[in-house]
Amino acid sequence: MVFFADRESGYGRVVKINHGYGYSTVFAHLDRSLVKAGAKVTRGQPIGKVGLSGRTTGPHLHYEVWKDGERQNPLHFILDAY
Repeated sequence: MVFFADRESGYGRVVKINHGYGYSTVFAHLDRSLVKAGAKVTRGQPIGKVGLSGRTTGPHLHYEVWKDGERQNPLHFILDAY
């Protein structure tokens, strides 16, 4: 479930999703969000458009994975990465 979809200092437009079991993800520097806080989302559903909002030098997607309040290496969560 989306628990944050707004602007955040440095990150610009941000979407944060709670996946349950202590996991959450952060998608930042968006041009715009396609979801609102409280929305249920599914894998593969578009949640935003890549942009250059916040403190950045070019368009890109900033992606973070958190587990129990600690950052994780996102590469371990990208399908087919290993």
